Amino acid sequence: MNPPAPRPTPALAEPSLLSSLTRRRFVALPLLLGAHRALAAATSNWPSFRGPLASGVGDSSPLPTAWKVKWKIPVAGLGHSSPVVWGDRLFVATAVNSAGQAPIKLGLYGDRTAAEETAEQTWKIFCFDKRTGKMLWEQTAHQAVPRTQRHLKATQANTTLSTDGKVLVACFGSEGLHCYSLDGERRWTKDLGVVNVSKYGVGWGYASSPTLHGDRIVVQCDAPDNPYLAAFRLSDGTELWRTPRKGVCERCWSTPYVHTAGGRTQVVANGWPYVAGYDFTTGAELWRLKTGGDNPIPTPFSAHGLIYVANGHGSAAPVWAIRPGATGDITPAAGETSGPFIAWSDQKSGLYIQTPLVYRDLLYCGSNAGILKCMDARDGKAHYQERVVPVAAGFSASPVAGDGKIYCTSEEGDVHVIAAGPEYRKLAVNRLEEPAMATPAISDGHLYFRTLHSLVAVG
Repeated sequence: MNPPAPRPTPALAEPSLLSSLTRRRFVALPLLLGAHRALAAATSNWPSFRGPLASGVGDSSPLPTAWKVKWKIPVAGLGHSSPVVWGDRLFVATAVNSAGQAPIKLGLYGDRTAAEETAEQTWKIFCFDKRTGKMLWEQTAHQAVPRTQRHLKATQANTTLSTDGKVLVACFGSEGLHCYSLDGERRWTKDLGVVNVSKYGVGWGYASSPTLHGDRIVVQCDAPDNPYLAAFRLSDGTELWRTPRKGVCERCWSTPYVHTAGGRTQVVANGWPYVAGYDFTTGAELWRLKTGGDNPIPTPFSAHGLIYVANGHGSAAPVWAIRPGATGDITPAAGETSGPFIAWSDQKSGLYIQTPLVYRDLLYCGSNAGILKCMDARDGKAHYQERVVPVAAGFSASPVAGDGKIYCTSEEGDVHVIAAGPEYRKLAVNRLEEPAMATPAISDGHLYFRTLHSLVAVG
């Protein structure tokens, strides 16, 4: 911006002008750093798993504490695919078993049982009017006998769709990568081959959702026999790069996260035994971090200039706050909780299934047994640890936040509304009347839940 023309009394005007310019320079940097977070809070779109920038935050409108159901509609098939929203359209994926209702077993248990499925299934994508629940279109992405097993608690449609407002992308692992227009016109399909994410001899099912950024899609296919991260061109599905992850990751169900700051765009991929960052343009590894938690599920995300990654199964349950400029092996020395590229870490607050949530200045970590921890997002200082329910209960959906409230959805379909802040205060419990595993979406003052058999809009 050009400086204003001199005034008749420059001696009086210059100090004011210089003071204004100085203040602008000092506030510009934090404003730029906060833009990433502000975008996530301001938009009414919820374009992918955990919404804008994988933040889990929808702060554009007031949100209900106790609510009434606006509409509820049945959804065919079985899927833990979360709803996504763009404009007035809501999208969700499902898998329909030709032999009838697919078996599923929810709750807290340790069985390593796979579902017995030998019949043909149809992977479908539905589009609804988010205001009324009216179906606008449906498309069949794939139809076949599943190539891989799934755990009895999983589904053949675990992954969430992703959109940039122009196209809609679905990734079903062994059942392919598919791209559509928002009107349901198929653009292209890509066969990824067999992606068998297994453990203990059981194929637990694919669960990593696609990540859209710029002109490409990033997918994470961490099957033990051939783990890799890959980028495809959004316009036609051409593979742009593929980076093997053998020796970096034995298995993972996490969604990759794309982070841009300081002229650097990188893909952050959860994993075990290493979390790693990759150059977005070439796929080259930038850094790695040795971690615990041998079943990585939570998705990386960023806030306050830090990248957060968590794991929570096995001998360790770490939460890491990583500085985006990381390079090389950033693993802290033995006994240390921080380092040049690690702002802080906590080895006991990580999560098995849910992705943590940063809302305003606080980090919320919810366990799959229903315990909620609250910490300072910048330094990890503990504020509280409380049980959301009186006895242990299953929680698989990740928490979401907006309008000063945290929404924690149990597998039984109870939505616990917690006041945001450093002191634990439960505001309400709302019942969906059906089991729920999928993370809800937030848009224009409403929450959208995908339950076991329905879509539910509340406001």
